[in-house]
Amino acid sequence: MGAGEERRWATVVFADLSGFTALSEHTDPEDLRAMVDRCMSEMAEIVERFGGSVDKVIGDALMAVFGAPVAHEDDPERAVRAALEIQRRAGERADDFGGLRVRVGVNTGDVIFAPVGPESRRQFTVMGDAVNTAARLQAAAPREGVMVGDETHSASARAISYEPVEPIHARGKQAPLRAWLARAAKTAPAERPLSAAPFLGRDAELNLLVRTWTRTTDDLQPRLVTLVGLPGIGKTRLTHEVAAHVEKTGGRTLRGRALPYGERTAYGAFGQVIRAACEIFATDSAAVAAEKLGRRGRALLPADNAREVTTHLSILARLTEDTVDDRHALFASAQRFLEALGREQPTLLVFEDLQWADHALLDLVEALSVRLAEVPLVLVGVARPEFLDARSSWSRLPTNTTIRLEALADAQVRELVLRLLSGVANADAVAARVHEAAGGNPLFIEELAGWLAEREPQDAAGLPTNVKAMIAARLDGLPAPERQVIRDAAVVGDVFWQGILEALGSDGMLAATLDSLERRDLVRRCSVSRIRGDQELAFKHSLIREVAYSTLSKAARAQRHAAVARFLEEAAGDPNAYAAILAHHWRHAGDPVKAADYLLTAADQAGRGWAHEEAANLCSQALELIPEDDVARRRRARLRRAVALQTGMHAAYDVPSGEPSPASGEVSPRVG
Repeated sequence: MGAGEERRWATVVFADLSGFTALSEHTDPEDLRAMVDRCMSEMAEIVERFGGSVDKVIGDALMAVFGAPVAHEDDPERAVRAALEIQRRAGERADDFGGLRVRVGVNTGDVIFAPVGPESRRQFTVMGDAVNTAARLQAAAPREGVMVGDETHSASARAISYEPVEPIHARGKQAPLRAWLARAAKTAPAERPLSAAPFLGRDAELNLLVRTWTRTTDDLQPRLVTLVGLPGIGKTRLTHEVAAHVEKTGGRTLRGRALPYGERTAYGAFGQVIRAACEIFATDSAAVAAEKLGRRGRALLPADNAREVTTHLSILARLTEDTVDDRHALFASAQRFLEALGREQPTLLVFEDLQWADHALLDLVEALSVRLAEVPLVLVGVARPEFLDARSSWSRLPTNTTIRLEALADAQVRELVLRLLSGVANADAVAARVHEAAGGNPLFIEELAGWLAEREPQDAAGLPTNVKAMIAARLDGLPAPERQVIRDAAVVGDVFWQGILEALGSDGMLAATLDSLERRDLVRRCSVSRIRGDQELAFKHSLIREVAYSTLSKAARAQRHAAVARFLEEAAGDPNAYAAILAHHWRHAGDPVKAADYLLTAADQAGRGWAHEEAANLCSQALELIPEDDVARRRRARLRRAVALQTGMHAAYDVPSGEPSPASGEVSPRVG
């Protein structure tokens, strides 16, 4: 694989100034250049604010990419939000855009991210059908429209409202393109509508939260609980379950969320809590918001400090452009406000996605957790594991209890899948695939179960876009050595060995890298190894392997498969014992002759074990690989397949007398 060359599942945005050609006819070139420069700068700023990158500017059009070189779990949603914001900005600042509107196309799919061009001017770009389709969608979009493709729509429909349009007959496309017009965002960034899936496997964690709430309302000692877990593991769902208990017992819940992109501001999540407590809505004018905050402050606080506290709260909630030099005063006002809320009514405060929070917010919550006193108030922080690594002081807070959410147990996974698939014809088959792939992650289970249930078995290859994006984002967040080891291991398979990784070129720090990957819950060490003297490991679940493997280019895959095959041939006492595995690796390494030979060896082994159908299938695979002009080898493969089929046919009828024949389902007559 060339330097930095990767396959990516990315979202491409094309934005074009509608009416530019007509404007050019009667505009001075210098004025035209200045206008285009302003437009492209505005659009680029929006793209980058939402986590994308500008790939290129071509005249009056901008091409942006979300998901390369770095993936986020919600790249399709980010791309559409950016496109809608570009439309809003063009309407709001019409003079800067020369009175032109913007036509946008957005599409998600498989691309290659690699340098292209002559050596002196090589630049990274993305290429693939997904890019061409985005351009076609842009061309078909209405003058002020954001037109998105099928995969983009599927991945973002929970967060964006869409209007279906007639399939688009695009130039160069054999089939019409399914498309939708994006209208508006339905939720805040990174906010997922709460799942309606059954709540399973979290009784212990829920009971601990309920007991913490009960103790706090009894002894009036505020506490901090931190829920830590991987994306999709069920952290937010758990907070809603405990919130239901809180409200049943006369308490209230207020929420704030740190945002990963877009309108990120200092103390943002705490500002959301202030707004919710004062019933301030996004549509309220500045004057109305200030009046609501003042009225609420006077109702909660003593008259002698209500004015100062509400002034500080307005700064924390970004309701004013005023500033204050004394941070301690801000924190003291936040403390007085929360204690007043707690005295008014027992309160649960939930701060979600702390891994994205600014340092100012985290400093505030840490200070509050140790200073709040004599009120029934519980703070719940929700974060991903990397948060505690980055914020080591958090774990040392005296009032903090950390709850780590682990994957669901096997029995819980099966129960959840079967309940999700109630009434689906092939529920057992889908449950088996989900159980194998999802690794006990409730969100992956829900997404994968729904996706598989909608498809016929032969169409069930691949992964849902949301699941793929979440895993890709997690892998992209790894340090470079760990990311490379994960990719190398993905070539080996769901199970791999330390020696193979060394053969693939991993550096001398491999043991430490594997330790780190194990701590991150991406791989696990196996207690026994099939290769003597070598450590055997396995991916925590097969979805991680699938996504990691998908980022390798075909050339990189071939190179690594060949290295794996050579290692197995040298390490195995009898390479033929691994014939099927070696056939797989040599096939993907681009050596069909070696792959065919190992397939025929595996067929012989299957035949000796009376697995005649498998033997015939392996012979058929070998025939697909043997060149047409290799007459002798093809003749041997056809003969072996014929023998396997014939032997299997006889075996189907060679059953003990009086028992059903597998072939006919009838009872064989007694002989003699």
